Amino acid sequence: MADTKREIERKYESDDSGLPDLTGVAGVAAVLDQGVAELDATYYDTADERLAASSITLRRRTGGTDAGWHLKFPVASGVRDEISAPLSDTVPSTLGALVRSRVRDDKLAPVVRLRSTRDIRHLVDVDGRLLAEVSVDAVRAERLTGAGGKAEWTEIEVELADGGDPAFLDKVEKRLRKAGVRPAESASKLARALAETSGKGQPRKEDRAAPVTAGDHVLAYLRAQRDVIVELDPAVRRDVEDSVHRMRVATRRTRSTFKSYRKILDRAVTDPIGDELKWLAGELGAGRDQEVLAERIGGIVEELPPGLVVGPVRNRLRTWAKARGGDSRRQIIDVLNGQRYLALLTSLDALLADPPLRPAAAGKPSKVLAKAVDKAYDVLAGLVEQALATPPGHDRDVATHEARKKAKRARYAAEAAAPALGKPASKLVSSLKDLQGLLGEHQDSVMSREALKELAEQAHAAGENAFTYGLVYGREEQRAAAVEAELPGVWKGMKGTAGI
Repeated sequence: MADTKREIERKYESDDSGLPDLTGVAGVAAVLDQGVAELDATYYDTADERLAASSITLRRRTGGTDAGWHLKFPVASGVRDEISAPLSDTVPSTLGALVRSRVRDDKLAPVVRLRSTRDIRHLVDVDGRLLAEVSVDAVRAERLTGAGGKAEWTEIEVELADGGDPAFLDKVEKRLRKAGVRPAESASKLARALAETSGKGQPRKEDRAAPVTAGDHVLAYLRAQRDVIVELDPAVRRDVEDSVHRMRVATRRTRSTFKSYRKILDRAVTDPIGDELKWLAGELGAGRDQEVLAERIGGIVEELPPGLVVGPVRNRLRTWAKARGGDSRRQIIDVLNGQRYLALLTSLDALLADPPLRPAAAGKPSKVLAKAVDKAYDVLAGLVEQALATPPGHDRDVATHEARKKAKRARYAAEAAAPALGKPASKLVSSLKDLQGLLGEHQDSVMSREALKELAEQAHAAGENAFTYGLVYGREEQRAAAVEAELPGVWKGMKGTAGI
């Protein structure tokens, strides 16, 4: 079983003069010598160093107090999530799965060996509580591929104690800078090792050329969505909160962009990929939609006075959610481990590497993108007007749901165009987001009422009182009616944002 921790640390250059006196750092009562540890780490990557390109490190390390396998994902500057697994001779399957969206079917192999002599100090407060661990590392790096270059350096590493205040690191840095110590140029030992053992010096991250044409802007948006899908893969596998929803949204944004910008990208190529994105979104939603409905209904039940909750409502609701959801998490993991998912990622990569551009892609964003956004808005407008003109009931529910779907498409089209079209498109995105939320609340009420009818039937068949389900059904009808009453005013106010 892999363990996860949040690692917050900073690295500094060292001139081999050792560690400056840190007893003057505010809050530090003592600097305790923890001795010297000999660390031996082998870093794994693909032949083209795909993990390193994403600032991800996978290593097998012996020595010290945390020997084993460590996989680190960047969170922010100086912040990484470290997932560890016990020492073994091969990459643990738990860690291998977490990098599969990047590695695909390629092999992970040793690329660099780092041996470090670590001189360790603990900074503690007046109660002896650990504030940070500071070490001076004498590093010897050896590349295990190609010409096999070598490099040596010394650095200072300051790692915040678990649960510590990141502001404490600022205090330590202030003292280090005063002593002439400067932050390291490389974000990690591996990055420096890869650079120095290649003989090319510190790598410089090249910025992608700024979008110019309409096609450039659409591709930039699609590239960002592809990156979100790939980057969220490990979070989905780890069941990080909201990760499934966010990945699902990225698949929808991508598919919607294909449809909105068919004048830019050849649909003969994008339609099959769009079908696969629809499949993935459906698999990610398996069971989750039922859980969301159960949470919604349960929230209303909790708001009711105790005397109005008649029978085993909460237990039946939990049973219903579990039965409908099934083993959704296991299903999602199976999908992410499957070849169909990897083929989809490969298709997205291929499309972005060699995009099937149509003539309009070379056009000016102010014309081509604006036209696409206006078209998406016009379709939405027709559906909203239709919903408003339809009497309350099933047909209005259907029309409102269709308007919600088109509100999403118009919003995503405007998002892709916003960097080129500026404030008008950004304002439209904001308005569409509000409209989408309102229409979404209506659809959630519709789905909730369908679920409540099913629950009431089950309760009745089991000889239970179905009163509470009917009461909650009535509450949901009131929610839908409130949305329908609010919609005309919201839509009237939105018309001022129409037209890009």
